[in-house]
Amino acid sequence: MSDQNPGKLNQLLASLGDSTLVTTRWLREHGYASNLVARYVASGWLESPTRGVYLRKGGHLSWQGVLRALQAGEDLPLHAGGRFALAWRGHEHYLRLGTSATVTLYGPTPLPGWVGKLPLKERLVGCGKGPFDFPTLCFSGEPADEVLRERGLERVAHGSEVDGLVFATPERAMLELCDAPGDAALVYEVDALMQGMANLRPKRVEMLLCHCVSIKAKRLFLALAERHAHAWLPHVSLESVDLGRGKRVLVHGGRLHPTYHITLPADLDEQLG
Repeated sequence: MSDQNPGKLNQLLASLGDSTLVTTRWLREHGYASNLVARYVASGWLESPTRGVYLRKGGHLSWQGVLRALQAGEDLPLHAGGRFALAWRGHEHYLRLGTSATVTLYGPTPLPGWVGKLPLKERLVGCGKGPFDFPTLCFSGEPADEVLRERGLERVAHGSEVDGLVFATPERAMLELCDAPGDAALVYEVDALMQGMANLRPKRVEMLLCHCVSIKAKRLFLALAERHAHAWLPHVSLESVDLGRGKRVLVHGGRLHPTYHITLPADLDEQLG
C-alpha cells in the first residue's frame, strides 16, 4: 500500500461530497493513477456508476452532481438553460408534459459520452451553443457575478444541491427556448410562459437581443412580449437589434404579426385558455 496511503485516500474522500462525481481524467490530474483508483473501488471506498466516472461509496447520483462535475470538474462551458431553467424556476406548469425531467444544457462543447450512460431518472440533453455570439466562458474558475450577468447567466448562491451551479437567467432561457425547432406547439408553450414574464429586466433583454443571432428567436420573443403588453417592453431599445428582413414562416397557415413579420397560430388566444 505504498501509494495507497491513508492520507491520500482521506484527502480524496474529503473532497467528494455525497453527490460529487469525478472522472478518470480528474483523478489522474490530481495524482490518482488508474491502478490506485481500481484499488479504491475494489476496497469499497469508491463506486463507478458507469465506465470512467466515480462516486464516493454510498454517494447519491443526481443531475446536480453531474452538472457540477461538468462545470467545475471537467471545466466545460455548459449551463442549464432553455426549457429546464424555466421549469426549475417554477414555470413547469406552463411546459409540455414530461419535459421537466429533461435537463437542457447549452454550450459549444458536446456532452461527454458517459453522461448518457448514467442511471439517472432525469435525461441530460445537449442543445448546442444556443442563439448567442458570446465568447466561450468556462465556470470552474468561478468568473465574477458581473461577468456572468453580462451573458445572461447567474450562479446559484443559495439552494442546497444547486449551490454554485450556473443557470441561464429567465431572459436568456426564454430566448434559448424561442430558438428551439419551430412549430405551433412551441409557440403555445412560449406564449404561456411569456404571459408570466412581467418582471423581466429591460436592459438585460436589450443586451441579449443584441447578442442573439437567431432572427426567429428574437421576432418570436418580441411578438409574444408585445402580445402580453408587458410594462418592460417599451423600455427595450431595438435600435441596435438586427431583426432581419422579410417574413418568417414559423407556423404554416398562421397569422402574420404586423410588427415583427412572423407567423403565429391563428388560435393562439384559444390555446392560452
